[in-house]
Amino acid sequence: MIRILITGGTFDKEYDMINGRLYFNQTNVDEMLLKGRCTVPHTVETLMMVDSLEMTDRDREKILKACTETNEDKIVITHGTDTMTMTGEYLAKANLNKTIVITGAMIPYSFGSSDGFFNLGNAIAFAQTLPKGVYIAMNGTYFHWNEVKKNRQTGFFEEIR
Repeated sequence: MIRILITGGTFDKEYDMINGRLYFNQTNVDEMLLKGRCTVPHTVETLMMVDSLEMTDRDREKILKACTETNEDKIVITHGTDTMTMTGEYLAKANLNKTIVITGAMIPYSFGSSDGFFNLGNAIAFAQTLPKGVYIAMNGTYFHWNEVKKNRQTGFFEEIR
């Protein structure tokens, strides 16, 4: 069983055509799992719907609490890409005996051409196969939380060497 924790981020943003802004309505993850024909046993829990640039340590504490209190030892967290490594560090310091995979999207799922669909599927696969620890999964690759950075010029995640 995999626990999928929703925190918001680009995964779940919608476009307001009148104001030209992105906003949150509800998570798209249930629909993504249905359309992706996911057969992996899972539960989905929405913790918050925030842009990761607005995420606070209080929000990270809520994520840590959910990771700590869940019975599942395989966890996928949907998260905004700008601060997912900060959340990874926060969770890693807790030294939980669980596999935690944080993933996100550069393009909202609601736009129809999102990388989020691919990233979510990969995160679920990585959560089933990686050893205990905290990881970031983006663009078909997993990284240890402290060995990755977001390249803001290319929009891809890269290993820190």
